[in-house]
Amino acid sequence: MKNILKKSYLLVLIVLLISSFSMNLAAQEYEIGISQFVEHPSLDLAREGFIDQLAEEGFVDGENIEIDLQNAQADFATAQTIAQRFNQNKVDLVLAIATPSAQTAANVLKNTPVLITAVTDPVEAGIVKSMEKPGANITGTTDMNPVAKQLELIRNFLPEVKDIGILYNPGEVNSTVQVKLAKEKAKEMEVNLEEATVSNSSEVSLAVSSLVDNVDAIYVPTDNIIVSAMPTVLQIAHNRKVPVFASENNSVEQGAVATLGIDYYQLGRQTGSMAARILNGSDPAKMPVESSKELKLYINQKSAEEIGLEIPAELLESADTIFK
Repeated sequence: MKNILKKSYLLVLIVLLISSFSMNLAAQEYEIGISQFVEHPSLDLAREGFIDQLAEEGFVDGENIEIDLQNAQADFATAQTIAQRFNQNKVDLVLAIATPSAQTAANVLKNTPVLITAVTDPVEAGIVKSMEKPGANITGTTDMNPVAKQLELIRNFLPEVKDIGILYNPGEVNSTVQVKLAKEKAKEMEVNLEEATVSNSSEVSLAVSSLVDNVDAIYVPTDNIIVSAMPTVLQIAHNRKVPVFASENNSVEQGAVATLGIDYYQLGRQTGSMAARILNGSDPAKMPVESSKELKLYINQKSAEEIGLEIPAELLESADTIFK
C-alpha cells in the first residue's frame, strides 16, 4: 500500500513539474528591438506588417513580447547608437529596417538574431555573405526593385522619352546599386539619365529644381532620403508638369504617376513570419534572404490628369491599384 502511495505521489509530482515547465515556456517573454532608419510610408508599412504577422503567429506585443521601437531619423550615427543600445540590453531579436540600419546592426550585433527588411542588396551592402546562405546571425527580406521594368514603364507612358532624371543619395549603398542598374537599362533604351544627388533632406528641393527643366520625367529609386521628402519632389515637378515615377506604391499614392513595385506591408509580413520561426528555434544563418513574392502596378490617375499626361488604356486595364 505504501509503495502504491509513493508511486502515486511521484506521478502527481512529475505531472505538476511538467505542467509548471510548460506554463513557464508559454509565459516566456521576448524583447524585440526595431531599428528603423527614417519615417516614410513604405518603411512604416514594413514595420506594421512585421508586427501584425508576429501577432498572428502568437507573438503579441504587451503579452509575450516587448517591442522597443527606435527611429534614427535618417542619421547614421543615431542608427549606430540604437544598435549599440540593443546590444547592451541583450534583446532577443532585432529587426533592422532599411539598409543603413541593417548595416549598423550587422556591425554591432554579433550574437543576437537580426532580421532585415527594405534592404535592396544585402550582399553588396556587406550585411550577408550570400542571399541563399546568409551565414552568421542575419537574414530577412530584400526590396530589390525591378529597376529595368520600372524604366520600361516610363516609356510605356512616354514613348518619345529622351531624358530621365534620377534623384538619390550616393551615401546609401541601396541607392547606388539601383542607379547602376538604371544606367545599364537607360543605355539599352538609348535614353539619357540625368543624375542629381543629395546628402540630406534639406538638399532635395535644389536637386529637383536642377532637373525639372532638363528632363521628360523623374525616376525615384527606393532611396530613404528622397522618399521621405517625396512631397517636395512632387510639388516642384508637378508645377513644371514633369511626371514623377516611383519605385514603391506609397509614393504613387502621394502623387507620383506610377510604379511597378512591391507591397511593403506584405514584405513586412514575410519578415515577421521569419522572425516567428527564429523565436521558435530556427537558425537565421540557414534561412535564405527572401524577396517579394509579387509585383503590382500602381497608377495615380489624378496626378496624371493634372499634368496633362495621358495614361495608355492597356495600363489602366492591367493596373492592380488606381488612385483617383
